[in-house]
Order: sequence, then C-alpha cells, then structure tokens
Amino acid sequence: MPKMKTRKSAAKRFSITARGKVKYKKQNLRHILTKKAQKRKRHLRKPGHLPKMEEKRVKRLLPYG
Repeated sequence: MPKMKTRKSAAKRFSITARGKVKYKKQNLRHILTKKAQKRKRHLRKPGHLPKMEEKRVKRLLPYG
C-alpha cells in the first residue's frame, strides 16, 4: 500500500502534541500592533488548541502527525 500524503498547508499551520491535541499559532500578531493592548498581544503569543470537532478534520490532513 502506498504512503499517504500529508497536506502541506495543514502541516505548516498545525502540529500535534504528545497527548494528541492539535496546536496552532493564533492570528492578529503580525502588524498594526500599536493599537492592540499589551495584555491582548501577550495572550496571542501563547499557542491555541483546536476544539474536538475541528481536531478530527485536521488529523485527517496530517496522517503521520
């Protein structure tokens, strides 16, 4: 049986943790940062975790994740 292909667009955006959760980098931290509060920017630095329903969809795109 041939190898399954990884969706590279998903591989660049998501990673799977040791416990099987899907981790991603939060948006809104690239530019126009002066009007955003320091607290908001600090929280955006932390990785986000996908909810269970979205997790299934992403794991299908990352077969070896």
